[in-house]
Amino acid sequence: MKRRRFLKLLTSILGVSALSAFTYPILRFLTPLKAKGKGESIIIAKREIPIEGAKDLVIGGVPAVLINRKDKGYIILSKVCTHLGCLVKYDKEKLLLICPCHAGSFDLEGNVVSGPPPKSLEKFQFRIEGDNVRIG
Repeated sequence: MKRRRFLKLLTSILGVSALSAFTYPILRFLTPLKAKGKGESIIIAKREIPIEGAKDLVIGGVPAVLINRKDKGYIILSKVCTHLGCLVKYDKEKLLLICPCHAGSFDLEGNVVSGPPPKSLEKFQFRIEGDNVRIG
């Protein structure tokens, strides 16, 4: 094999390697993660969450928050912002879920109040069983 052909082949291999090493992380960042199967149910005592209080959870690999709303009861919302996937934080004083990345905010129903998020937060199903909240 001639030196010139070998160098062209080597350059092509290195170029393809560099391109794939660059594009793979970008593609992983842009594609959302999907929950894998159903997990076991989570049981939380109602007394652990005071009115207007919240508890952070992980449901099927998705970060979530269980909120005890005054006069409306419980709700479980995904903490993953619908804009770029940052994790929202519950602000007890403002009664909002706020995204620290781009100042998006959501009400306690998961609806967009302000900022760039294109849609509401995902809601999770649960049941009240006596003095407990059962998720899953």
